[in-house]
Amino acid sequence: MNGTGQHHRPLRAALVLAGVGALLLLLGLLIGSGRFEWPWGGDAPPILADIVWSIRAPRSAGAWAAGALLGLAGAIAQGIFRNPLADPYLLGSSSGAALAVALSLSVLSAWAHTPDAQAYIAPFLAFGLTGVAFVGALLAVFLTVGLAGGATQGPRLLLGGVVVGVVLGALTSFVAFLNPAVLLNMQGFMLGSTALLSWGGVSRMLCVGVVCLLCAVSLAKPMDALSLGTTTARSLGIPLARVNAMLIVLLAIATGAAVAHTGLIAFVGLAAPHAVRAWLPCKHGALLVLSSLMGGALLLSADVMSRALFAPTELPVGLLTAVIGGSYLLWRMRRVPA
Repeated sequence: MNGTGQHHRPLRAALVLAGVGALLLLLGLLIGSGRFEWPWGGDAPPILADIVWSIRAPRSAGAWAAGALLGLAGAIAQGIFRNPLADPYLLGSSSGAALAVALSLSVLSAWAHTPDAQAYIAPFLAFGLTGVAFVGALLAVFLTVGLAGGATQGPRLLLGGVVVGVVLGALTSFVAFLNPAVLLNMQGFMLGSTALLSWGGVSRMLCVGVVCLLCAVSLAKPMDALSLGTTTARSLGIPLARVNAMLIVLLAIATGAAVAHTGLIAFVGLAAPHAVRAWLPCKHGALLVLSSLMGGALLLSADVMSRALFAPTELPVGLLTAVIGGSYLLWRMRRVPA
């Protein structure tokens, strides 16, 4: 009986987190300009239903999807490095995305003054800043792996991620120094924002999230073995190079998809797995799913709060997640015995 209860605890936790996400989604539909507005009923203006469907709904659903991607990526990163302080940006994805966006904006501003501006800009607009940021994030991760000499080099991967992040961050600052207008245009990306999410972005993030989650769950048993140490994992017949490579690819894709659509959202990927472990210690099969659901709930709650706290002014959601996530981790740190 006790074993059956233990088996069903992750399922109950998943249902609770899914219910919390659904309630937060409804709250996101109702909050506008700092007050509750019920869009269904005889007294509601007809335009309110359009606002809810075309602006608030994709924003709320996209915030949940981006948070789920970051929560999943955080659980993967912590599994790869066997380090609870690992976060999705550890391999340089955020710096790569930021540099790609900065370079793109700088090139666009230069092309805007040429006679054939439309011919140059049209192909870029078809790809968009979202695609540029996604590619930049992937390339930065692959650069880190290349510099580290492979996916199994744990300490060298960490060092490579730090180096790549610092160098690409410096290059981004250099581009902004040469073209100060870039920094102003990048402000929303650097602080994190869900305000411009569309249904197209929501569908892309959900598709990427489902595929990455299914692939990650299929690697849950090797991740459990890796948590016991590389020597033990090898003795159990785990192909470390192949498993680490697949996990890093999943980490890069999940993080890149979230960053490309919402910019740099801090602490969600780091805090979500921590919150799950504090609530319900579990193996990686359940941890990956629960971290995704927890990440979605965290980012969506931060998005709702960013609209409501100082309405009608909206806070950048990345600032709010940094405050909430940092406060939570500080609270957890104080509970750890010295």
